[in-house]
Amino acid sequence: MAHAAPASGSLPDVFSQRTHRIASVAVPVVLGLIYGYWAAANRRSGGEITGWNLLFGFVTAIAFMVLYVAVREIASRSIREVHAILWAAFVGGGFGFLYSQSGNTVLKSAAMGLAVGAVSFLVLFYRYYTHEDAEGHRTG
Repeated sequence: MAHAAPASGSLPDVFSQRTHRIASVAVPVVLGLIYGYWAAANRRSGGEITGWNLLFGFVTAIAFMVLYVAVREIASRSIREVHAILWAAFVGGGFGFLYSQSGNTVLKSAAMGLAVGAVSFLVLFYRYYTHEDAEGHRTG
């Protein structure tokens, strides 16, 4: 049996406010720990795990978490162009940093980060542009 789509044009929210509050803390922590582990693993290049490597991983994880939360808060209140630029800079910078930890030059890492950031900007701008009305209000 077919059902009509919601009248507002957006999907209903199936999670409670408590679930959203937990996710707003859990997502940055989990992503930060994954990113920190990935950076530390790239830096040691398959060698032994040392105390300095662990410290590097945790410092990287904390920096990622702080930047993620800051970008999430600032971008959500921005117009679509700035919103896309902030997330693209975050993605490109994060990728460039991970790429540099695997022994590549700074110039090559910066170029790769810029390339990934540019592609991210195009995808994100398209997504934000197609999910806003004429006044810039997000629809879904």
